[in-house]
Amino acid sequence: LPPVEGEVRKIDTDAKKITLRHGDIPNLEMTCMTMVFRVSDPALLTKVKPGDKVRFTADKVDGALTVMSIEPQS
Repeated sequence: LPPVEGEVRKIDTDAKKITLRHGDIPNLEMTCMTMVFRVSDPALLTKVKPGDKVRFTADKVDGALTVMSIEPQS
């Protein structure tokens, strides 16, 4: 999966969701926008906080857009 640059807007730990403003996601044929993603592992939400610039990968899992990995950028 290609890494995508983005910025964390909101984290909803209970729902296991993250709102990201992101660049183009070529593997999902998606252009830049702000949207909510599920996370493949709730532990990913502990690595970042709102306002962080991040690099992440996303894929479609069971029809839902899902963040597979996420790392803060320095």
